[in-house]
Amino acid sequence: MTHLKTGDNAPVINSVDQNGEVITLEKFKGKKVVLYFYPKDMTPGCTVQSCNLRDNYKALLDKGYVVLGCSVDSPARHIKFIEKYDLPFSLISDEDKKVVEDYGVWGLKKFMGKEYMGISRTTLVIDEKGVIEDVITKVDTKDHTSQILK
Repeated sequence: MTHLKTGDNAPVINSVDQNGEVITLEKFKGKKVVLYFYPKDMTPGCTVQSCNLRDNYKALLDKGYVVLGCSVDSPARHIKFIEKYDLPFSLISDEDKKVVEDYGVWGLKKFMGKEYMGISRTTLVIDEKGVIEDVITKVDTKDHTSQILK
């Protein structure tokens, strides 16, 4: 669903994480970033995906990646999600939907015949200069790390 593609500059991020600390891509210049957008904390698919990244976090760090999750959940809900599943990375709280709209992952979805607005599960791999190296739209929640490290 995103309009972004390999070679594009990643849109600016200016939001907060679960602790209310400002998160910008500028903070991560010189590092590779895995930015994964997911629909909602504590839901089955999002939990499996986040735990797969947690379980393979060392492999991602060893390859030089910083991992950031992003959803429209509140910082308080992110804290509960992180604590319940021992997630070692920050989660961006995009309650005003600026980041998800800038990245083109917010839009109309269908589930069981119902239409609603939400996040399309998408992961972007961003290089040290802020350029998108990969866009993963068909996310395998159970083996997501393999898709990133391919």
